[in-house]
Amino acid sequence: MPRPAVAIALPEAEFVAVREHLVEAGYDAIAVESADELGRLLDSRADVSVAILDGQTDFDRSLEMYALLHEGERNIPALMVMPPRSLGRMGLGGRGNAKDEYFTRPYSPESLRWRIEAILIRVENVPAEGTAAPDFLDGPGIPVLEEVSVSVVGPAGMVPDLGQGKIVIVFNPKGGVGKTTISINLGTVLQIRKGQRVLLVDCDTITGHIASSLGLERPRTLANAWREDALGGAEESVEQIATVHGSGVSVLVMAESPLHTELLDPKRVAELICGARRFYDWVILDMHPDYGPLNQALFEQADRILVPVTPDVPCIRAAVQFREVAVELGIRERLTIVINRSNSGVGGTDVERVVAVPALARIRSAGMLFVRAADEGKSAVERFPTAKVVGDIDNLADRLLDGGGSGNGTRPGTSSRNRLAGSFKGLFDRLTAGVS
Repeated sequence: MPRPAVAIALPEAEFVAVREHLVEAGYDAIAVESADELGRLLDSRADVSVAILDGQTDFDRSLEMYALLHEGERNIPALMVMPPRSLGRMGLGGRGNAKDEYFTRPYSPESLRWRIEAILIRVENVPAEGTAAPDFLDGPGIPVLEEVSVSVVGPAGMVPDLGQGKIVIVFNPKGGVGKTTISINLGTVLQIRKGQRVLLVDCDTITGHIASSLGLERPRTLANAWREDALGGAEESVEQIATVHGSGVSVLVMAESPLHTELLDPKRVAELICGARRFYDWVILDMHPDYGPLNQALFEQADRILVPVTPDVPCIRAAVQFREVAVELGIRERLTIVINRSNSGVGGTDVERVVAVPALARIRSAGMLFVRAADEGKSAVERFPTAKVVGDIDNLADRLLDGGGSGNGTRPGTSSRNRLAGSFKGLFDRLTAGVS
């Protein structure tokens, strides 16, 4: 069965690179330079299923093209490419489940290709009229009441409509088991392949290296933001503080040094992380291997705690210890192990039996692959999308989306949905003001 066509309105150099990856995946990638060209294309071909628009260079042209995509009976989703400084200030929303999304510059053509895959999977799985959409189809953007609507976040105080996101902690009291590698690549898979909006939080103020692994030089930290707030600055949401990686994943670093953590009150941090549920589908916390006050406060907020376990005796003993501590903390039911480097050492079944915690997924060994990706400031998902280990992480993401990673009951700090509709023209007015 032939794959659908993708209309692309990007600068020529970007179009060539993106087209190469889409054509390789079997799509018909078609360049359009004006609204008139797009209109003729849509009139002549019924297989155009998504459009990539430039949300940075020519707003008027993009606005005209967007209107054509949703004109009359059409409801073709748009992927809007824009600068990072504009990300987080709005959500796009086509009618029903055919929602529009955004993507940040700079980006890799490969990662954009996977976002297109995610959009089309969601569109092709839109349920029949009158049928509720499954939870895993809830991506960024909001349903429209009668016409196109958007959700906007920012200083104006408008609240996004992303519902109740999930908090996933990645933790093992032993270091060197792959917590950061799993956190980064799981977050990236959810963002660019599954159409989810992800916040990745480096909670390790001692040895954390998420930012350096993703090539983010001196990102703004939570400690610095709160220090500015204490000096009279405006209080900011987690979405405004976080730095956006080229994959689209938002990254929040607690502090740039272990000596700069005096403002990180555990209760306040936990409240901030819990509030991030309103802005993100998934909040993934990479934790330092300790049982200190900050970690205990965050454990309480988690929907699921993933415990990476490598098949060796010291790591297995550490996982057993954590299971026993989790009983005392009342979080035992939220634990799930992920068997990392599963193709070496003790068998996976034996690991599950000894730790006495079910395994959600197994991830094979591929150390140098992750190192090579980090050297380029990317996740392995972006750099080596067809690698078998990336398929393992993709499977882990699917298990979480299918409910394998859901917690029991409602976690503290959740809030009801808030909706705010506005015209797409209003969105562009705000976007133009934000980047001019």
